[in-house]
Amino acid sequence: MNPLALTALGATLTGGALAVAGLHAYASGKAQRQALVERLTDDGPLPLGRQRRFTAVDRRVRGTRIGRRVQRKLAATGLDVTPGEFFVYLLAAAAGLWLLAGTLLAPFFGPIAGVIAVAASNAFLNWQHQKRIEAFINQLPDLARLIANGTSAGLALRTSLAMAAEELEAPAGEELTVVSNQLAVGRSIDDALGELADRLPSRELSVLVTTLILSNKAGGTIVGSLRNLTQTLEERKETRREVRTMLSEVNATAFTIPCLGVGAMLMLNTMNDGALAKVTGSPLGQILILVSLGLYAAGFVVIRRLGKIDV
Repeated sequence: MNPLALTALGATLTGGALAVAGLHAYASGKAQRQALVERLTDDGPLPLGRQRRFTAVDRRVRGTRIGRRVQRKLAATGLDVTPGEFFVYLLAAAAGLWLLAGTLLAPFFGPIAGVIAVAASNAFLNWQHQKRIEAFINQLPDLARLIANGTSAGLALRTSLAMAAEELEAPAGEELTVVSNQLAVGRSIDDALGELADRLPSRELSVLVTTLILSNKAGGTIVGSLRNLTQTLEERKETRREVRTMLSEVNATAFTIPCLGVGAMLMLNTMNDGALAKVTGSPLGQILILVSLGLYAAGFVVIRRLGKIDV
């Protein structure tokens, strides 16, 4: 092999090695940047565990006002879904329900099913957020106990919060990790705990945050207050469980009534093929169908309101 070929081969190998090193440095820098954004973001941690889908759609959705609202809701629920993925899944679900309702019932019910799918997606996010709040409230006695133990051992409040973030499981562990990261980059305890109370609004958390903030400002020991608060939170936890058990029948009734209405329409259309298409073929029939659906929705809302008790 002549010297020119050896030189070309060496240059190729060197260029390939530099390209691999450059790609590795780029991927490492991108991962570090993502980790830094996750650490400093106000909306909570960003999901990093899997390959993201629909990235182009996600960039466009995040640039809109609705997309930013969806992003905040998704961050509050703790779901491992990006706004772009949620938007695509919502469109797919709405289109599927549109076709299903138009096929099984009548074409008139297609748009109604699509609207119901959009409303159900928003209700699902609110339900997930409330579910996360309930799970966090159930962990508050353990959180107050850990902070009290750390403070009684001579640890600072920041250190006690970081220790509680390591000890507790999700969602309390995740939320306290965000608080601990914010404190590590210079945020004040008042701001970090205040944002935590805003992300997971509840009376129990507000009392705990207020106690910690006032004790941090005024100084002095907070062990006695936290131990009393721990006992109170345990009692409220049991009370909330009893109330939820007592209202389970009411909540089941609220969901059963709309299902009965849909089942009745399916049964009517099955017994008399094309009956719903004939009913919705005239403006009067369409108005009556909309009124009946509105009454079912009103009954659902009224029963849910009657079964809602704030403890």
